[in-house]
Amino acid sequence: MIRLHHCPQTRSMRSLWLLHELGLDFDLVTYPFDKTLRQEPYRSLNPTGRVPTLEIDGVVLTESGAIAEYLCERFPRAGLGRDPSHAERAQWLNWIHFAETISQHTAALTQQHIALYDDSMRSPIIMQLEAKRLLKTLATVEGALTGDYLLSGFSAADIGVGQAVYMARHFVHLDDLPALAAWYARLAVRPAFQKALPDAPALYAKAFYPPWEG
Repeated sequence: MIRLHHCPQTRSMRSLWLLHELGLDFDLVTYPFDKTLRQEPYRSLNPTGRVPTLEIDGVVLTESGAIAEYLCERFPRAGLGRDPSHAERAQWLNWIHFAETISQHTAALTQQHIALYDDSMRSPIIMQLEAKRLLKTLATVEGALTGDYLLSGFSAADIGVGQAVYMARHFVHLDDLPALAAWYARLAVRPAFQKALPDAPALYAKAFYPPWEG
């Protein structure tokens, strides 16, 4: 049994996308982006009140990077992982976890623009700093892209980083990152990516959130 606990337009989207790419049968439990995640019964499953949470044959995983590693090792025939003997293993692991480096800045911007309920709680300085830091992480991806994908072929590394870019695009433009923009466009037309998208905006009501002036 495989069950994914998911909030649309959050980090759990990368786990959902990966499950679709692997072609697995799974149950999907979808939550709103609110205090529901901090209440029972979900709280007993994941005390941090965050997503994703993956249940698989009695195992519970709550970190998207660990979920990616575990699923790719359990289902290697799809070719989305890189086993320990593979020449690309180290880079694959690095990209799997670099997705979180991108997402930490997106999370800070999401909090500033969306989660805070009063304008007096928002900080133009934090918004501007985090947007610059976010662009710096994306520039790292831009500099590493020499082909169609991050490695020699499409993998879970593209899924993790690609989903992080999906979220980042709500706060920064890709105009000065042509290689990244072209790579993201290739990912965005994949059927599994399309299946992982929400039917309607769930977290990000706007397509883009410019820096707040205060």
